[in-house]
Amino acid sequence: MISWKMIAHAPKRVVQAALLAHDELEDWDFNLVIAGRELAEDRPEEWVLEGWYPTKPGAPQKRAMAGLFKHDAPPITMEPLPQEDWLSLSQQGTPPINAGPLHVHPHALPANDNADDFVLPAEQAFGPGHHETTAGCLEMLAAMKASGRTIRRIADIGTGTGLLGFAAMRLWPGAEATASDIDPVCVDVVEDNAGLNHMPLGARRGEMTMVVADGMSDPLLKLRGPYDLLIANILAGPLVELARDFAASVSHGGDLLLAGLLAGDQEARVRRAYRRVGFTPRARLKRGDWAILWFRRRLTGRERARTGWRSATPTTR
Repeated sequence: MISWKMIAHAPKRVVQAALLAHDELEDWDFNLVIAGRELAEDRPEEWVLEGWYPTKPGAPQKRAMAGLFKHDAPPITMEPLPQEDWLSLSQQGTPPINAGPLHVHPHALPANDNADDFVLPAEQAFGPGHHETTAGCLEMLAAMKASGRTIRRIADIGTGTGLLGFAAMRLWPGAEATASDIDPVCVDVVEDNAGLNHMPLGARRGEMTMVVADGMSDPLLKLRGPYDLLIANILAGPLVELARDFAASVSHGGDLLLAGLLAGDQEARVRRAYRRVGFTPRARLKRGDWAILWFRRRLTGRERARTGWRSATPTTR
């Protein structure tokens, strides 16, 4: 039960940089939950970084939070929380996601006959920036489905909660799905969420297999490819580093969905990296400060002749 909160006020760009620094850390106390947000809609440049902890934070927790800031950390204050605050605030701070036929709610499945409903527990609550990237990915998956794409093999790299892989499985029932994450903790998280959402786990079609892997290094990821759809909602740096591995893992004419990158310089670097390894941009969404990119791997000359395939102008929103 979360009982204490640490608070640090700083400009938007400073808090976002701290959040990105947190995402890149492997050695982190996972009892210390970090989130960032703007203070109010009419003050979009004023943000706060918050850290929740089960007991009163000591010097190690304060140093960890302060260390997320590149330069001098802002003052960090602490306050005790009533036991019910963590869950209620998480639920209030994480609005539902609606993306085409897909609907995600953090604490209860709403009655919605026209949607594929998912529940993601409030304590997993997407995280700063992740709400926009998650929503954008779901929206892009729905657009892929609406465009008539046929998907038989799915990979969700850096799956975290398993949500995007589950959503793709709902859109393309019968597909063979493989999810991976570098963090072993995610195995139990994905299994729990699979149970909550009635998603089958296993190695057959219509089921998801979960592996712990750094990038595409696991032999099973290679064995189950190439993939018709590969999803990676991670960070810009790893996306650039993994460009060649992803190119080797996506079938010719297959789709690649990338997120976790900021619009601007990060997006430009990712676009360049994937063009160089044979991907063509198909569509782009911008949600908040985040870009969500849909690429397609270019067909070989023989495949173009056989299918009559032509390159289409990418959609930009």
